[in-house]
Amino acid sequence: MRTRQPTTTTLEDQRIPVQAKLAAAWTSFMFFYIYVDYFHLYKAGVIDDILAGNVFVFDISGTLLTIFLALVGIPALMVMLSMTLPARVNRATNLVVASLYIPVTVFNASGVSLDWASFYGLSIGLEVLLLAFILRSAWSWPRTAPSATMPTRREADRAQQQA
Repeated sequence: MRTRQPTTTTLEDQRIPVQAKLAAAWTSFMFFYIYVDYFHLYKAGVIDDILAGNVFVFDISGTLLTIFLALVGIPALMVMLSMTLPARVNRATNLVVASLYIPVTVFNASGVSLDWASFYGLSIGLEVLLLAFILRSAWSWPRTAPSATMPTRREADRAQQQA
């Protein structure tokens, strides 16, 4: 006689560490960030402007390219930092960097024509959603309750004074 096997199984949702969520979100942000810049090159006249030495309203210079490198490099570093920094520093760093990148991301909408509004609206919207996820994840970082076996700071100070 055969034992009947269940036809459906319940999938298990494993708890994902906050660091992994943050690193994944920064990685996704980087993909959007880079691909938006790449797809922007398909816009008529953009490559001609670059060949003429201009990006948006700025002359291409070492300073401008250094700024661009920093704007891409910081989120790229956040992938690694989110996995390696201690929790307290990690939380603060993610809150600060994600907060600073929201206005940087929204700046990409400046000077956009209606023809390109959907492209920039979608790309900026997705990037801001990822940054909001980063902010929410870092802000709500789980805290551990003090152990019942570990003395509180006050108890430790009292014990030290009595010694």
